[in-house]
Amino acid sequence: MPEGWVKSELDNILLTIIGGGTPSKAIPEYYQGDIPWMSVKDMNKHTLTDTIDHITNDAVENSSTNIIPAGTPIIATRMSLGKIVTASFDSTINQDLKALFLSSGVERNFFIHWYRSQAQIIESLGTGTTVKGIRLEVLKALSINLPPFFEQKIIAEKLDTLLAQVDSTKARLEQIPQILKRFRQAVLATAMSGKLTNLPTANNFKIKDIACVIGGLTKNSKRNNFEKKVPYLRVANVYENELKLDDVTEIGIQPNELHRVSLEYEDLLIVEGNGSLDQIGRAAIWREEIQECVHQNHLIKVRANKEILYPTFLLFYFMSPQGKEEIVSRATSGAGLYTLSISKISSINVPVYSLPDQHEIVRRVEQLFAYADTIEKQVNNALTRVNNLTQSILAKAFRGELTAQWRAENPSLISGENSAAALLEKIKAERAASSGKKNSLKKA
Repeated sequence: MPEGWVKSELDNILLTIIGGGTPSKAIPEYYQGDIPWMSVKDMNKHTLTDTIDHITNDAVENSSTNIIPAGTPIIATRMSLGKIVTASFDSTINQDLKALFLSSGVERNFFIHWYRSQAQIIESLGTGTTVKGIRLEVLKALSINLPPFFEQKIIAEKLDTLLAQVDSTKARLEQIPQILKRFRQAVLATAMSGKLTNLPTANNFKIKDIACVIGGLTKNSKRNNFEKKVPYLRVANVYENELKLDDVTEIGIQPNELHRVSLEYEDLLIVEGNGSLDQIGRAAIWREEIQECVHQNHLIKVRANKEILYPTFLLFYFMSPQGKEEIVSRATSGAGLYTLSISKISSINVPVYSLPDQHEIVRRVEQLFAYADTIEKQVNNALTRVNNLTQSILAKAFRGELTAQWRAENPSLISGENSAAALLEKIKAERAASSGKKNSLKKA
């Protein structure tokens, strides 16, 4: 702690803490007003411009909620522990939130930044099995290193600037995965049209003319009695261009049916559906990762005629905008669920180039995808560093490292009547003089 700072408990720098309440849900009219009513649902931004819910004057009068003035720091004491927000408007709050009224000797933005720097500690102090909450006496006992008031202002200004730059950098980095997703789709669209390799228009074939389309096994209680058990792939194992094989179950099977249903090298597995449109048609290539493996009936395998069709080219077609459009146009919907079938997949049209051209297309696509994967990995590493940077900057600020030079240049602003020790005495006097805060809030 820098010379001239003082250690204090949080309770000693607050004038009061005001809680809230929930108007009766049994009276729906209470929730048809225009008075903002804040809950944990609203704690997803630093500064609020509105709340999800609104209540009436009668709701305020007939409940324990309080109207909190605009700009007052509001924290969560149940769920979302460690979060703090301010609102640009007067707002009521529910019982899971608390409004912290600061002494005039505590700069608001300095305090808000400090509270966010303590988020992990506050979260760790929460108790409860299903939903964690923090008791007020625990919260009040939090330790804060308090600088002189003028230094608080400088710290807040520096943090406002630095963290805004961090947030801006983070926002730009978070846009890149979507840009890369569009890039991959553009690569596939260009590849399937032949433009990536300057090819003439392809001949279109239905999948049933260039591949075998085969269904999977339905799991039932009878199969539990079969002596032979083999690995059994489910929808949960198949993602777009990826197989997740950490959790592969088994199924009973008769030896004479294994040859018919087992997977072979470079079979294409397609998710049949039973979900939203963005889930059906997910496809991945099987490369004999597990011996004697079969698949469930909600996965359909396509076994390409390799004299005509390169399996990886077919996979990329299913991943492309053209392939997805074919899938969506054939999907059958019912009760909000979309499905494919063997016949639907068999009727899908595929552009077929010569085998050498298909191999070249796949090579180019994989090359460009590898480039995108490298960028994505770099972005993820950068995001990790940026997220760590926020806590690092906050830690430096509250160790006094951001203002060391300022203190050396402004000794009169951190000593004597401007010292933190003198400030704490003024806060004590202000706390003793303040009273009746809650009643005045209710009347407001």
